[in-house]
Parts: sequence; C-alpha cells; structure tokens
Amino acid sequence: MNKTLLAALTVNERLLIAETEAPKLALLDEDETSALHTRVLRARNKVQGVYRRGASTKVSAKGGRGKAHGENAHARLKVEAFEEALGRVSGRLATLARQSARELRDERLAAAAQAKAGGAKAAASSKAPSKGAPSQPSELGTAACVPP
Repeated sequence: MNKTLLAALTVNERLLIAETEAPKLALLDEDETSALHTRVLRARNKVQGVYRRGASTKVSAKGGRGKAHGENAHARLKVEAFEEALGRVSGRLATLARQSARELRDERLAAAAQAKAGGAKAAASSKAPSKGAPSQPSELGTAACVPP
C-alpha cells in the first residue's frame, strides 16, 4: 500500500488495513473473511461519512466544490485506503464463496448419484417375483380393477 495512504491513518486503522494484506487473508476461512469484510466495510463507511460531512461544510465556507477540494486531502486519502482494503477483502471473500459453492455442489451431486444407485438396486429387487408368488393375477384381483 502507498506510504502516503498509510501515513493518513491512525494506529487502529493501520492495524485493520494490515489484516487485509494477502498473506494474512490467505490464513482466514470464509467466516473469518466475512467478519473482516464487515469490519472493513463499517470502517470505510465511517471514514467516508466523515469525509463527506467535512467536505459539505467546507464547500459552503469556501464558496464552491473546486475551492474546497484541496481542504479535504487527508480525509480523502483515508477513504482511498479503506476502498483498497475493502476491494482486497471482497475479492478474497468471493473466491472463498465460489470454492464453498463448488464443494457443496459436488457433495450434492455425489449424494444424488449414491441415492440413485441405491434406489435402482432397491427397485430392481422389488420388481423380481418372489418365490411362490403366482405369475398371473387371480381372476378376483383383475375383476375388481375393471370398471363395470
């Protein structure tokens, strides 16, 4: 990450941003990555809100957005740092979600194939006539099934 961006952050913000670096993200599972995503998103929203509120007050004081633009450089750098961090965490979370979905799909397909194979064996054994059973239905059984 750019040193200028890091210089604009507080110690706690730097620690949160450090958690979003690739080596540390690789150690997290999907739930932990989702929790980190939520934390970074909340921090980004907070910093962005502060930036927007500050910018809006400076616009009225300076008389225009162009004149007030330079006044918010520090807050703008913070927002940019959190945007980058959120992008990294979002990408990793999407990758983990795709892997999880692929694993669940494979498990469901394997279970369906196993159930189908087990169901085919059960159906084949139920279709085979048992010993001592008549091969033709009795007259009483067929008459009851035929409408008058």
